[in-house]
Amino acid sequence: MRAFLVLLARNRLALAGGIVMAFVVLLAVLTPILPLADPDVTNTGNRFQPIFSDGALLGTDHLGRDLLSRLMWGTRLSLAVGFAAAIVAATIGAAIGIIAGFYGGRTDNIIMRGVDMLMAFPYILLALAIVAALGPGLFNALIAVAAVNVPFFARNIRGITVGIAHKEFVDAARLAGLSNTRIILSEILPNVIPVIVIAMSTTIGWMILETAGLSFLGLGSQPPQADLGSMLGEARSALITNPHTSIVPGVMILIIVMSINLLGDGVRDALDPRLKSGALSRPMATTQVARSGPVPVPSGKGLLEVQGLQTQFHVKDRVYRAVGGVDLHVEKGECLGIIGESGSGKSVTALSLMGLVASPPGVITGGAVHYDGEDLIGAPYRRLREMRGRNVAYIFQDPLATLHPLYRVGDQLIEAVRAHRPIGKSEGQAKAVELLKAVRIPNAEKRVSDYPHEMSGGMRQRVGIAMALANDPDIIIADEPTTALDVTVQAQVLTILDDLRRSRGLAIIFITHDFGVVAQLCDRVAVMYAGRIVEEGATEDILRAPRHPYTARLMACVPELGGGKRRLEAIAGLPPVVDNLPEGCAFADRCHKVQPDCRQGEIPLQQTGARKLRCLHPEDGTREAAE
Repeated sequence: MRAFLVLLARNRLALAGGIVMAFVVLLAVLTPILPLADPDVTNTGNRFQPIFSDGALLGTDHLGRDLLSRLMWGTRLSLAVGFAAAIVAATIGAAIGIIAGFYGGRTDNIIMRGVDMLMAFPYILLALAIVAALGPGLFNALIAVAAVNVPFFARNIRGITVGIAHKEFVDAARLAGLSNTRIILSEILPNVIPVIVIAMSTTIGWMILETAGLSFLGLGSQPPQADLGSMLGEARSALITNPHTSIVPGVMILIIVMSINLLGDGVRDALDPRLKSGALSRPMATTQVARSGPVPVPSGKGLLEVQGLQTQFHVKDRVYRAVGGVDLHVEKGECLGIIGESGSGKSVTALSLMGLVASPPGVITGGAVHYDGEDLIGAPYRRLREMRGRNVAYIFQDPLATLHPLYRVGDQLIEAVRAHRPIGKSEGQAKAVELLKAVRIPNAEKRVSDYPHEMSGGMRQRVGIAMALANDPDIIIADEPTTALDVTVQAQVLTILDDLRRSRGLAIIFITHDFGVVAQLCDRVAVMYAGRIVEEGATEDILRAPRHPYTARLMACVPELGGGKRRLEAIAGLPPVVDNLPEGCAFADRCHKVQPDCRQGEIPLQQTGARKLRCLHPEDGTREAAE
């Protein structure tokens, strides 16, 4: 609840709407104890008194009744009817939607066809017909307003329920022997309650307006009882001569509806889990930079040089140090592998290089990234946009998510080229076919017209590689591009990348979990743990003789074919939470060689020959030590 309120408060319009609505509700609750005149007492000799008259702060109406008193009591009544109608409509509509969506088949067809018939009528005419059948009165108006809004809730909740009813956790509940009623109450309902709350928050204002409209026509509140709609109806005859009698209830209706709508939008956003980390704001075009201290100067190591890179995520009052000072470099034509467990900071490091970490909540707080001597951290957006895809390109893990489902792959390849230089239609088509051939897609002339869903996972990944090659970049960052592929397709993709690297002189930064991939493709490897490099060196040297205990344990977890039976190792424990890293070595709690000095002070990444190591008590440098 506290997190919800914090997110709601960050939306200033929603906060303003909530404050105004809370004030109106408070006044409505306190109305019976406030020193107000009787709202129903008439005094025709005191009729149409203007605003700020003695004894009548907001004036009087055509019967001399105090407008302030009638406004307070009318607001109280209108709010009560509006909220009651919303609760009734939401309860009945949600029940109908859940039953239809959960049972499906004939039950769904019968129920939803009835809902469609109700939705075929204009809701105002349907409400008028219901009130005409039941007779004028505020309670009958409440029934009418609730009834015309039931189909809205039923349709929304039914759509959500259909998507949930076939999820694995619902199937597991069925296998556990739970009845349909238990499944609906314990599995379905908790998942649709946020949708019900959002729908209610955005429709209460309309229900108050609909109730006021019926009262305005004389079908809702009956004299002498006042609500906002009936006050407007009684004042319409004096709209020209005494406009204040209409303005007073009209302004209150405007205030209530606007504040509820603003608050409803804020509630919708605050309950959306996708927006929580982003603090309800659109991500910036580049990652926010807040560097402190001196900026490292380039040392001339490689085409791309990363020095002391630090990237954090600021979520409420917590700071997650995802990247805690990374030093890397890659030469032209070289492949550098970055390996480590999930959450070690590999992908965040890769995204930070070109300012692609979402801000908020991401912030680059230190270090430098030099491309050919130029620092990219804090570079203007225009410059980064020029370089993205042209100098440094990315291949992401899931091509089905990165490729647009509604555009042909050829059009997407042409768009990637047009982002950096003008190209004609025929030239673009020829370029797209050339790129598909470069990544060994057979029958490229026809496949260029395919949509992503018409291709296999391996073919889509090849399209992703082709898109990265579209502008002949100098560096390609491949973020686990083979994780979701089977071993044969994975081998094909790795072979394509290796051939392209050698033929075009590409530098590749390859992020992976698999030491087998590292052995096949990478010249050097950097092992990451808790946002920092713990060991770096030539691939052959590290595979033959790992020195850091973490590297050794990672390699011991990998099964070997043809090596006979051996125990498959596992690393005990879990990686540390990066918002509360321990002092000293972050791997100490999981390390079998830990000593007291491992938990004291900063442990530097030291250069030893051709290898870098962050460890005080390394392994003896043999594969047997790892096992």
